[in-house]
Parts: sequence; C-alpha cells; structure tokens
Amino acid sequence: MAGNDWINSYLEAILDVGGPAIDQQGKKPDVKSKSSLLLRERGRFSPTTYFVEEVITGFDETDLHKSWLKAAATRSPQERNTRLENMCWRIWNLARKKKQIEGDEARRSARKHLEREKGRREATADMSEDLSEGERGDHVSDISAHGESHRGRMPRISSVDVMDAWASQQKEKKLYIVLISLHGLIRGENMELGRDSDTGGQVKYVVELARALASMPGVYRVDLLTRQVSGPDVDWTYGEPAEMLPPRGSEDHELGESSGAYIVRIPFGPRDKYIPKELLWPHIPEFVDGALNHIIQMSKVLGEQIGGGDPVWPIAIHGHYADAGDSAALLSGALNVPMLFTGHSLGRDKLEQSLKQGRLSREEINATYKINRRIEAEELCLDASEIVITSTRQEVEKQWSLYDGFDVILERKLRARIKRNVSCYGRVMPRMFVIPPGMEFNHIVPHDGDIDGELEADEDNPASPDPPIWSEIMRFFTNPRKPMILALARPDPKKNITTLVKAFGECRPLRELANLTLILGNREDIEEMSSTNSSVMLSILKLIDKYDLYGHIAYPKHHKQPDVPDIYRLAAKTKGVFINPAYIEPFGLTLIEAAAYGLPIVATNNGGPVDIHRVLDNGILVDPHDQLAIADALLKLVADKQRWAKCRQNGLEKIHLFSWPEHCKTYLSRIASCRPRQPQWQRTDEFENSESDSPGDSLRDIQDISLNLRLSLDGEKLEESGSLDNALESVDNSANSKNRKIQNAVFAWSKGMQDARKAGSTEKADHNNTSNKFPALRRRKHIFVIAVDHDNDADIMGTIKNVYEAASKERTSGSIGFILSTALTISEIHTLLVSGGLNATDFDAFICNSGGDLYYPSLNSENHSGLPVEVDSDYHSQIEYRWGGEGLRKTLVRWAASIVEKEGEKDKPVVLEDPQRSTTYCYSFKVENPSLIPPVKELRKLMRIQALRCHVVYCQNGTKVNVIPVLASRAQSLR
Repeated sequence: MAGNDWINSYLEAILDVGGPAIDQQGKKPDVKSKSSLLLRERGRFSPTTYFVEEVITGFDETDLHKSWLKAAATRSPQERNTRLENMCWRIWNLARKKKQIEGDEARRSARKHLEREKGRREATADMSEDLSEGERGDHVSDISAHGESHRGRMPRISSVDVMDAWASQQKEKKLYIVLISLHGLIRGENMELGRDSDTGGQVKYVVELARALASMPGVYRVDLLTRQVSGPDVDWTYGEPAEMLPPRGSEDHELGESSGAYIVRIPFGPRDKYIPKELLWPHIPEFVDGALNHIIQMSKVLGEQIGGGDPVWPIAIHGHYADAGDSAALLSGALNVPMLFTGHSLGRDKLEQSLKQGRLSREEINATYKINRRIEAEELCLDASEIVITSTRQEVEKQWSLYDGFDVILERKLRARIKRNVSCYGRVMPRMFVIPPGMEFNHIVPHDGDIDGELEADEDNPASPDPPIWSEIMRFFTNPRKPMILALARPDPKKNITTLVKAFGECRPLRELANLTLILGNREDIEEMSSTNSSVMLSILKLIDKYDLYGHIAYPKHHKQPDVPDIYRLAAKTKGVFINPAYIEPFGLTLIEAAAYGLPIVATNNGGPVDIHRVLDNGILVDPHDQLAIADALLKLVADKQRWAKCRQNGLEKIHLFSWPEHCKTYLSRIASCRPRQPQWQRTDEFENSESDSPGDSLRDIQDISLNLRLSLDGEKLEESGSLDNALESVDNSANSKNRKIQNAVFAWSKGMQDARKAGSTEKADHNNTSNKFPALRRRKHIFVIAVDHDNDADIMGTIKNVYEAASKERTSGSIGFILSTALTISEIHTLLVSGGLNATDFDAFICNSGGDLYYPSLNSENHSGLPVEVDSDYHSQIEYRWGGEGLRKTLVRWAASIVEKEGEKDKPVVLEDPQRSTTYCYSFKVENPSLIPPVKELRKLMRIQALRCHVVYCQNGTKVNVIPVLASRAQSLR
C-alpha cells in the first residue's frame, strides 16, 4: 500500500473504539508489563490489540516515524489530533522496544552457538587421537541423527507375511511395559479431547499406544500410569484406580490373569481438583513414590504368574511429555531399567516461537508456562533416556538441536566411534528414532464411486441416508458436485488458512473447477473466541467478501468428532483434495487420515509432511509462503484426473505402513536394541511381605517428619541450585533456634506415633548377618532421615545429636531407624560420629558424597578401610549408567583451571580438585572463593554440551562441588 495513510486509518479506528489498553493507560506501554498492548485479551476480539499488532509486526520504524511527523505537522487545538499524535509516539516507541528485544534474543542465540561450537571442539579434541577422517568433518551426511537414510524410505514392514514371521519369533516373550502420561484427563472411552490444552492429541496417542502394544505378540502387560483425579469438576471415572483397555477388533492374543493394557491412576497432588500441567511440577516426587510402589508390587504379581517366582520387571519405562519424562528418569534410575522418552511438544521450541511472536517476554513466558522447569526436565530426559522417539526428522534436526544435551554432529561422531568399538571417553548421546504415530484403519472403507453415483444409490436405499454434516457443508455451495478442497485445522495464524483462501480467491481456474471447505473448529460467536482465533476468522470473512467467494466456499460453525470421517468421505467422493498449508507441521496426522479415505494431499514442505510424503507419495509438497505454488498444486490435482487417481491409489496401497501394528513392531524392535537392565538390589521374602516396610509407606512416613526442610522441584525456586539435592545441600542448620525446632518436631512426632510403635515388632537387629545388606531396615516402622549440609562440623554434629537424642527413648523398641544423608565422605562421617560420642551402628544407613555412595553399618571393620561399614555395591551397579569416569574428570579439571580469577587473586586458583574426598562415583572439588564460581546450571550446561552426563551439586555453603552420576542423588538413594 502506497504512502502512510494506512497508519492513520488504523489509528483512527483505534480512537473510534477507545480501547482501554491505550485510552485508559496513562503510562507508556511496555512489553514486560501486564498491561502491554501485545497481551491477548482472552474471550473476546480486541480491535485495539489487532490494529496495534498489525502496525508493529508489519512495518518498520521509518514508516512509523513519518506518520508521527505527519500527525505532529497537522496539530490543532482539538483533542482528537493531540491524541493521534500521542498514539503515533506510543506505537513507535513500542516498535522500538520490540526491535530491542529481538536484538537481545539474537545476541543470546549467537552466544549459545559459540558455546556449542567450543564444547564440540573440546569434545572432539579429547577424542582426536583416533578419529577417522569421516569423524573429523563437521558435514552432516545422509545418515541422520537417528541412524536412518534421508534418501531411503522408512524401514518398515511391507507385507503381511513379514509381520506374521516377526510375530512367530516374538510370541514366546512375556514383556511388561510401563507408559507414563501425567497431565490431561485420561480414560479409554469417550475421551474429552479439546476440553483444555492438556487434554489433546497426546491423550489419544498414549491410550491407543497402550492398547496396541498389549495386542502385540510377546507383550504380556502394559500399564499406562497417570494421575488420579476425584473432584466435582471432572467425571467420576477419572477417580477410578484402574481401568482395563479392551483390545480393538478380534486380535489373536494370548490372555493371562493380569495381561492386557491398563490405565493405572496414581494419587498425587491435590486430591479433589484437576490442575493444569504447569502446576504439577512440585508433586512429581509424590507420583514417583506411588508409581515405584505399584511397579514393585506388579512385578511380584507377574513373577508369580509368568516368571516362575522371580519378579518380572518392566523392559522399559516410557515417559510422554516433559513432566512424565522427569518422572520416568527417576523411576528408571531407581529400578535400573531402560528409559524411553517422547516429547510431543518441546519447551525450547515453544519458547522460541513465543519470543518470535513478541506477545510475552521471557520472564512472562516462564511465569505462565513454567518453561524453565520444563526445559530442565527435557534436558534430564536426554541425560537418562536410552531412546528418544520422535514423529519426524524435523523434530530431531530443528527442535532437539536447540538443547544443550543433543548435538546432531557430535552424535554422528559418537555413533561412528561406537560402531568401530572405539572409546568415547565417557561421552554418550541418546539414540533418536523416528517412529510416526500409528492409526487404526480397520473401520475405514474407502469408496470408489463419484458423488453422482453415490447420491443415486442413496436415493434407492433409504436405509443409508447421507450424514447430516454433508448437508451442512453443501448448503454453502452453488454447485456441490464440484471437487472439494478440504482444510481441517484450528483458526490459528500458524495454520496459514488465510494464504489458502487468497490462493483460491485469486486463481480463477481453481475457483471454476473446485469448491473450498474450511473446517475450523466450533464457534458460537466470533466475538467470544480468543483474540487470535477471532482475528483469523475475521480475516477469512473479509477475504471471502473481497474475492466474492460466496457459493464457492464452506465454513460451517459446528461439527462433532464423529463427523470428521464423514467429512473426509465427502471430499473423496467429489474427487477432491486435502490440504495442510501450515507454516510448519510437527507431524501431520490429518494427512494420514485423509490418505486413508482416498484423498490426495497438498501439504507444507516444513516438518512431518515431508516424511509422510516420502512414504505415501500421494500428493504435492509446497512452500507455505508461496501463494501461487499452493494454487498451482491444487489445480494440478483437481484438473488432472489421472494424476489424482494415481495419488489416491498410492496412498491407499501404502497407508498400512502407518498402522498401529507397524508402529508397535518398530517400537518393540527399538526397545530390543537396548542393553537389558533390571534392579540389582536383593530382596527377601520377609522384607517383601511386610506391608508397612514398602517403599511407598517408608517415604510417606519420611514426609511426615518436619525437619524444617522444604523440598521443592519448582524450576524457579531451584534455578540457581538446579535440583532436589541442591535444595537439600543448601539447608543451613547453624542456628540454635532451628535445633530447637527440630527437637520439638521430633518430640511431637514421637508422641503421636506412640500407640503405633507399641503395636510394632520388637524383633532385634542381627548386625552379624552380612547376607542381607540392610537387616535393620527390614523391621523398622519409621525412619528418620537426617539430611544436613554445612561447612561447620560442629553445626552438623549438633543437628544429628538433637534428632538422635529426641527419639532415643522410642528407639529402644526397634521400630525407629536413622539414616544420615550428607555431602561428606564416609571417613569424615565416621570421624564426626566418634567426636560426638556416636557409633556407626546407631544408624541404619549412610548416604555419602551427595548420593554418590551408600553404606550400611557392619561389625566387620575390614569392609571399608578399617571402618565399621559395608558399601552397597548394588547401588553402584545401578548409578554407573552413563558415568563418564576418567573422561569426565579430565573435563572437570580443565573447567576448574579455566575459571577467571578477580584482580588481585590471580595467583590463587578459585577451584581445585580434591582427590582425598573424591571416590569412584564422586569427583569432588574445593572452592576457595564461592562468590567467584558460576551458577551450577552453567557447569551442568557445559557438561551436557560435551555429551557428558552427570549430576552437579554445590554443597557446604558453596565451598565444595560434588559431581556424581546422573542417576545418583540423595533423594534417589532413599528410594
């Protein structure tokens, strides 16, 4: 549009509306303010927001400045012109702020790129002495990060015979698989998809995956763990502890007493209300404890049924979305079984997209979505997962590459070294596998007749009337028999529907040959929609009027989920085309659905449709920004009947490659490639049969003890310390008032539990029994965990003695035990106890080195350097997973030497390696000046960039740094 008159027209419209965001705000707009002009006004369309966003996002600073000069030049005493001038100034200033934010993000991105390049170079340098020529290069070859060729087709089963042969090989197995999906309302039937942002496609996917896996040969049981919700705002079915998922169809699958797929609902968090996923983070440890108890009990039950008396442990634990992935990592570490992860929607990608839209600042995004906590959980999933399952290559190369813990180039180099059986010096990357979601096609019967033949047949057979949605759509058309171009998406700007309407409206041959149908969700009133959706709908309506598309385009207000198959059928019967013009499509499930009904496709060339088209070859990919290309592709398919028929046939012939059996076969094959792992700790019948000694009960008792510690996994509160262990390590026990609080809490707890202890067992511990590593723990009713951390030994000892002495009277019954959890070494603990007049046998266990080591008291002083303790080697065998060993230690030493000292302290290093306090599973460093070391998250980031997986803990008031295995921690050692 020539000139700047359009700006004045926008501003005039704003003044006519009198939007509160401008006229009632006396202060200058600020993008970080809650009253920002860019914030969405939920529930109604805001012309003020719409017009201002058009100005800020569509034009540059020069045009805005010219408009301001024009308004200033025409100033008059009238209030309207003064307001117009002020409005121009405000919008201009807001646009400048937006550019400043974009500049800050660009610098942040550049800094991140440099950090990654430096880390990659350092990692490569450590391995340079035996790198092959191909490994030294940085060029990404045709082998993608998940080990598959970009040029070849997906390695999938192509015939029923092959599937039958594979099934015969698997039928003797009895596999137990655990899936986790925490948020959303999950049930097997009548799923409330779309109820909220948490109850969407992921809910349907995990339920169908559980059902399909349980129907596969070799799979005995599948548990889908989720949250139990019993509240007035949700249906009663979400409060049921368990729900069986009956298989679809009549699969020939061996049944057993506890076989099949089940939804198991674990109570955690608020019991009486449903809360969004952003509020679940603090309650994840509670879920992990409940899930651990369920898996242990189920493994025992399955062992009695199919395991010959030995527990049947899960072959894998699969977390879906960041919160479930965080839980799966903790469960995987506690049980020593392989972990799988599927992100579904990645936090860093959501953060990048939100920042590009400019609606919220980074701080506001984190406050709203807890995005920092979510990203850290996804980084932990990269640390702990054996396999990451994605839907598309785009997710691997464009989304996961944003994370510190994954690098496409470094992953390729490590993969090459592993194939050559060459050391990676402690570095490891999770394996990325593209396995598109499965679909159920048994109920789909594509029709070959055109609409004329179908209509005549229906008139002769009144028993099969047309679905009601057909008449609802066809009433829009002057000629309903023309081929239908179908788009099915939310009215979201990212779906790019307005470009589709423009392409259709400006291509006369396309308008003459076809109709356009837009299924854009359900609406009652455009003004009641969110501002974003309503602005898209208004734009579409304006384009319809501009191109006079009345009689050529349908946009029904309502449809039901069961109507969707009928909509696909109608488009296929008219020899139509399905189109997905989104700017980027993570997967594109609607494209597979359309192909199953015999519809050729036109789709964006960004994201998942590329993979789908590579397999099906049933349409044309286009640049979503190229309006002419969209129109041309649609016209080719609609006008060329032979090409249309070929695309239709290709899709129908190959659609089975996206079925659930195919998905599950690939899924199980990937799991089989993992190194088998299972719990290493020993259990006895006496321990298992004691209901009160179950891990869940023990941890519930621990939670009842008030030691004035607040253990939180909230990302904001622990952003500097980074983990639960750091929260434990940072507690200051030096004040006498805290000691009194501890003593009072212990006395109160002891008094309340007196009756329960009198009824407890009085069996004495047998410390001479070395065949069981924790004989005393087996008979405890209650456990005190004394978690202390301080740089003053006197303060630590004071806290220990206060707790110990407060419960000493009740300890005589044998029902109370003590566990000491610290950052100290076992030698330091022994010296500390001796100085305080206590013995090692006064405690049931010692968690040392921030969770890197676990010891039990023993009367045999030769077990550990003359100390009366015995090391838990089973614990070490579990936490050694992905432990970097000497390669990690060398990198840490290099990091310690690289810290820049302040002026005047150059001769005194800030961080020094502490060999005396280091052990095989804990590398310890002294910190001479805690104020000079970077936050723990920076060191953790550095290690992840170099593909080193570990858990970094700053302890003893920042005077010590302990680095332990990624699956080790003080909390995990309790489990």
